[in-house]
Amino acid sequence: MLSHIAPAAGRLLISEPFMTDPNFKRSVILLTEYSEAGAMGFVLNHQTDYMLGDILPDVSYSEIPVYMGGPVAENTLHYIHRCPQKIDNGIEIWDGIYWGGDFEQIKQLITNYQITEDEIKFFTGYSGWTPSQLDDELQEDSWIVANNFNSDTVFSNHEQNLWREAVIGLGQRYAHIANFPENPTLN
Repeated sequence: MLSHIAPAAGRLLISEPFMTDPNFKRSVILLTEYSEAGAMGFVLNHQTDYMLGDILPDVSYSEIPVYMGGPVAENTLHYIHRCPQKIDNGIEIWDGIYWGGDFEQIKQLITNYQITEDEIKFFTGYSGWTPSQLDDELQEDSWIVANNFNSDTVFSNHEQNLWREAVIGLGQRYAHIANFPENPTLN
């Protein structure tokens, strides 16, 4: 079994290299919830064609990218950040990484150029699993669970390299996976 760490909020899920579901192909997901009721998280490396200003036209700074958090409730907007000193009421899900917070405060910070895209990340939709669904997928080796990462990984805007970097970050045991071709039949 590839997953060597139990899933929990604040852990990363890294998709196995040959996952065919386009929603999760070469994905890195930050888990925000994990319990008997199910699991939830956000895909960190699938940027949409939208900028924040496309979704929130009343926010003057529109150059912050928006990511596809997952295929569930794609008409919702979510965010994580690493600036609790600027945004009240966020929930810490990992060391220095917060989920949610005062949205009006966020809009004001963005409008006043007081927050940058390396401090906050926005998502349309989320990734969700019903009770035991994620555990079943882990048993099938669909995901590798990682807890050895820093917040720079989560807030990286290098979406093309994030999956590869996350795999390499798992250590020598997994580093060879990072070089697997996306389509093994072309090898």
